[in-house]
Amino acid sequence: MPRSDLGPTHEVTNQPPPLVGHDGSEDPALLAALDREGAGWHLADLRRLGRLAGSEQALRWAEQADRNPPELRTHDRYGHRIDEVDFHPAWHALLDVAVREGMAGAPWADPRPGAHVARAANILVWGTVEQGHLCPVSMTYAAVPVLRAAPALAARYEPLLTSRVYDPGLRPPDGKTGLLAGMGMTEKQGGSDVRSNTTTATPRADGTWRLRGHKWFTSAPMNDAFLVLAQAPAGLSCFWVPRVLPDGSRNTFRIQRLKDKLGNRSNASGEPEFDDTVAWPVGPQGRGVRTIIDMVALTRLDAALASAAGMRAAVTAAAHHVRHRRVFGTLLIDAPLMRVVLADLAVESEAATTLVMRVAGAVDRAVGGDPAEQALRRIATAVAKYWVCKRVPGVVVEALECLGGNGYVEESGMPRLYREAPLNGIWEGSGNVNALDVLRAVGREPDAVDALATEIERARGGDTRLDRAWDELRGGLATAAGDPGGARRVVERLALVMQGSLLVRHAPAAVADAFCATRIAGDGGLAFGTLPAGIDIPGILDRIASVGAPADSVGDIRHVSDQDRNAS
Repeated sequence: MPRSDLGPTHEVTNQPPPLVGHDGSEDPALLAALDREGAGWHLADLRRLGRLAGSEQALRWAEQADRNPPELRTHDRYGHRIDEVDFHPAWHALLDVAVREGMAGAPWADPRPGAHVARAANILVWGTVEQGHLCPVSMTYAAVPVLRAAPALAARYEPLLTSRVYDPGLRPPDGKTGLLAGMGMTEKQGGSDVRSNTTTATPRADGTWRLRGHKWFTSAPMNDAFLVLAQAPAGLSCFWVPRVLPDGSRNTFRIQRLKDKLGNRSNASGEPEFDDTVAWPVGPQGRGVRTIIDMVALTRLDAALASAAGMRAAVTAAAHHVRHRRVFGTLLIDAPLMRVVLADLAVESEAATTLVMRVAGAVDRAVGGDPAEQALRRIATAVAKYWVCKRVPGVVVEALECLGGNGYVEESGMPRLYREAPLNGIWEGSGNVNALDVLRAVGREPDAVDALATEIERARGGDTRLDRAWDELRGGLATAAGDPGGARRVVERLALVMQGSLLVRHAPAAVADAFCATRIAGDGGLAFGTLPAGIDIPGILDRIASVGAPADSVGDIRHVSDQDRNAS
């Protein structure tokens, strides 16, 4: 049969090219922070990872992992209980990169100053690809310092937790080349109130314990081992629970079901039941929360890092679209209102990136023994976790709207970002939990408040609006600890002032001025795209790298100034 002529209606025009073939690390705020926070030596490797993150292969992995969620197999064909989770090969490919590039436990075995900063930068880059697989990576990273509370266990398993080899599958831990760890705290009746847990722990004569209970939300149940909270005779305690025992037998870890989640669909989250489950104690009996708190703090930092990565991905996608899409005879990037929207999003993303990298620097220096950075880490982690995780949903929604209907279809990748956006605000303590945690630090830990004040004061004199805001805020901190109902208001202001201080010191004047005018002085609306007149829009847009466009950046001088455009 002769081929029919499809006609001109089937010609595809005015559509942006695929967002592939770029360097996902191309971000001046990120690269400057990498060097400033002590990991400049990691630049070449970060660039290499960035090129992989922007590749067509990485995009395909992300789509496949999201479209093919994990499947639970409770029994084998003969009826034996196995409690295994099957994943698409794309999941394993993503996780292999993350572990190989040191995003799991590797920094704890790296003596170089800046190792934890380098890891944070990797997450900001690789997290733009797909975030579900970062959950087991994050928990493995955070488990290492906790396990050190049990020196014998740490000596045996830390070399495997810090390995750069991804070795999936349930086998005896000692026979593997790398381990992934998880965390089991949440139960049905308590949620964040882990002290109400009912899982019990009973000691045995051989030094092991036996757990009995049911966890309500345990992510990555396919991991090799878990740090679990359970009620011992002396109170809530922490335990090491391997999936496979040293003798090769399966530990009792019955996965009752996998959660059907809004987002994070590539990652398995399940409900394990313990029934005479073998466990080893980690830390003193009755001090479980105190023992595991370092793990919570580190996973909170990762929640903020992933949220900042989500912002970066969303802003990059929006910038790419408006650079290529024409409406009413002009490129969208040349439309004055679109330029304001994109600039406002870029300011928010840069503020988030700069803040989380500063916290990563505090973690790195705290690990190295700096007491002031340890104090700053204590309060700044909760501040960043609260605020950055709160901001990412709005950024993603506005960026999606920049793509219009194109952004509402799955092929664009924006719906995946949208579904992922609320997650980090919930995991590792909801917004209220983190806000109240900051208030506790304000009321009980003067060293933490002093460290935060020292950090903010470094920008003194750089912007009068910031100075006034900090003076007003600090004056009210003394009474803030006694007003839990005002926790969110105080923590939001702390986050904004800290971001403002960092941007005034380290960002271009265009970015710092826009941030202080809108977020600090309040000269902006409640929605993105409400920057006041006089803001240097081209200077902000110049911070967003181009992808597959003839110019190097959306703020390129090929665009006439906004004032000239409006005048014409």
